Amino acid sequence: MIKTKGTYFTLLTICCLILFTSCKQQKKEPQNSDPFAELKVSDTLKWSERMALSIIKRNPQAWNIDHIPEPKWEYKVGLVLKAYERLYNKTENEKYYNYIKDFVDMMIDSTGTIKGYKLESYNIDLVNSGKLLFNLYDKTKDEKYLKALKLLRSQLDGHPRTKSNGFWHKKIYPNQMWLDGLYMGEPFYARYTVEFENGENLDDIAHQFKLLHDKTLDKKTGLYFHAWDESKQMPWANKETGCAPNIWLRALGWYAMALVDVLDYMPKEHPKHQELVSYLNELAEAISNFQDESGLWYQVPNMQDREGNYLEASGSSMFVYALAKGVNKGYLPTKFETIANKGFDGLINKLVTVDTDGEIHLNQICKSAGLGGNPYRDGSYEYYLSEPILTDNSHGLGPFIMAALELNR
Repeated sequence: MIKTKGTYFTLLTICCLILFTSCKQQKKEPQNSDPFAELKVSDTLKWSERMALSIIKRNPQAWNIDHIPEPKWEYKVGLVLKAYERLYNKTENEKYYNYIKDFVDMMIDSTGTIKGYKLESYNIDLVNSGKLLFNLYDKTKDEKYLKALKLLRSQLDGHPRTKSNGFWHKKIYPNQMWLDGLYMGEPFYARYTVEFENGENLDDIAHQFKLLHDKTLDKKTGLYFHAWDESKQMPWANKETGCAPNIWLRALGWYAMALVDVLDYMPKEHPKHQELVSYLNELAEAISNFQDESGLWYQVPNMQDREGNYLEASGSSMFVYALAKGVNKGYLPTKFETIANKGFDGLINKLVTVDTDGEIHLNQICKSAGLGGNPYRDGSYEYYLSEPILTDNSHGLGPFIMAALELNR
């Protein structure tokens, strides 16, 4: 009898041990719904997805990428989410689509009203995020996206212009065109006029590029000055040309990206198509002459040896994207793919850092730069070097993803 009880006791003990071990093993199984989990287990993802997942980990809500206090309709979020749109189109990963849609739905109500947007400010920067609405409308057929598209398009109808018919950068900057503004307004304008207006305004779009090409080109370097004041009244403006006193890397990057993106909607048979392609080729040749041995470009690109200058991530990423896309689309000779890859190598080797869990960061991004305003920005070399230098700022993150996608890196 004692033996039988001992046998029962032994069997019971063994069963308990098996159950305990099983439960213990189950607890070890990953129970992680973190969207970043796939990055933690593998560093073999393409750089585009590694950066996109890193951003989502740090900022589950896209509006907070630059740590602003509340959601805002502004160009930088649109810049990053345009990169996510391209990534979604390539991967069909709904995570990237939802990241875009969550932001837009937070900012646009059922009537198509955009939270905080004031048309009468005539700020061309505010048009940029409108690029996200085309695909959302195509996918969902939700009328609120179409209404918001029409609202932003109506801004361009009343937007103040120079006497030579160029869009002012903002109402508060009369008679001024900045290279930045071409990226903010023209790709949106081009897609809208092609999809809803039978392309009737493509000549007007090409004219914006021609004005800044003709007015801001520095013939010594082949690069472009940051901005142009048609009135020549601003203290920063050259009294003979109206140009800003210096060349700023990211302004050139905005211009290059604007060209390759507008060309998506400029038919090859259009009389202005080849003109824009020629501008892109001119710029590609010029910026290649100022590429550092690292593959990157300097904040003030034509003054590499001057004290304080630094290799800047956002403008470098923009150049890589524009060059790579230009080659992929057949606008540029294939030699520029080598230059683009060298630039991307520079970003990875010099400006990207990787955490132990695989999260990546992009360093040495100029926070912002402009002209005039209060406090006053004089466009001097010293001014461009005085702006804060940040890590993981949206100006660099969006172009980095797009560059990686174009190079399939």
